[in-house]
Amino acid sequence: MKKLGTAAILAGGKSTRMGFDKQLLEVSEKRLIYNLIDKLNKEFEEIIIVTNSPEYYSDSNIKIMEDIIVGEGPLSGIHAGLKCASSQFVYFIACDMPNINLKYIRYMKSKIRDLEIYAEIYVTRCGKNIEPFNAFYSKDIIIDIENNLSQGKRSLRSLFEKIPTYCIEEKEARIFSPNWEMFLNLNTEEDLRNFLGK
Repeated sequence: MKKLGTAAILAGGKSTRMGFDKQLLEVSEKRLIYNLIDKLNKEFEEIIIVTNSPEYYSDSNIKIMEDIIVGEGPLSGIHAGLKCASSQFVYFIACDMPNINLKYIRYMKSKIRDLEIYAEIYVTRCGKNIEPFNAFYSKDIIIDIENNLSQGKRSLRSLFEKIPTYCIEEKEARIFSPNWEMFLNLNTEEDLRNFLGK
């Protein structure tokens, strides 16, 4: 049985378009990242926050992990999350993605458990693009990430090109999220205002 009990929230990035650190985003007077944790706790036994600002979570008993390979973008965060996870497959989401879809997460888990196709990454395709988060990654790719970063390959696309990757197609995923809201990122203050309906 493949272990699927860990979720990791990536709380890195420079937040330049938002104007302040997105780890501090608030929704209904509560930090968004804690809303994410509350939802993920319904489906996962272990939650990890990957952050280089651990002081933001001094009031929390959540497992905190800092980047091991610093300054290399999202791949650094995925690498750190995989290194400290207790599960073979780890669900990854970014701290600025407010719409967690538990039904879709369970659907992805069923794909990992039941598919006879071998894959180490389970993602969703939108048109020609791949959604790198709201996705599962296997601990088996840790060395591949390290090799990519040592060669200066920071893009997730470079990982998808070399690792066995299973893509859930857009039509299939839209059954769970017709408006694609489960992949929404709050990148700017305007995004935040629209999300809050202000």
